[in-house]
Amino acid sequence: MAEEIKANILLVDDEEQFLNVFSKRLEGRGMKVDTAATGDEAMKKAEGKDFDAIVLDLVMPGIDGIQALKRLREENPDLQIIILTGHSSVEKGVEAIKAGAVDFLEKPVDMEKLMKIIGEAQSKKVLLVEKKAEKQVKEILESKGW
Repeated sequence: MAEEIKANILLVDDEEQFLNVFSKRLEGRGMKVDTAATGDEAMKKAEGKDFDAIVLDLVMPGIDGIQALKRLREENPDLQIIILTGHSSVEKGVEAIKAGAVDFLEKPVDMEKLMKIIGEAQSKKVLLVEKKAEKQVKEILESKGW
């Protein structure tokens, strides 16, 4: 049996039924899931919260997935954002990756593939947090002359 990933996820999609069903599927796999129906709501929920990954729909009313991705990454460059879409194109996939998405998946999503990507995103986030902490410790030690 595969090891359960206990990740803290923000799931963003404007389709309410998809959001409800998909969040239950992720929770059933041991994840803590918060949801948002718009890019603006995702921005608000991401402020001051520590998500291991954000699964973000590409096509939404208001700010779309690419705009939300760019704004979220401006606020926190360490965010691990996975774009999920039912409206895929090579151009949008390339644009999302260039804007900082860790991956670009099409609906209906292969849950095993998504779980693997979330696990990788979570591991990368842990490494980024550890590197920042090491840098801060080093700066403190150097400032004290130790």
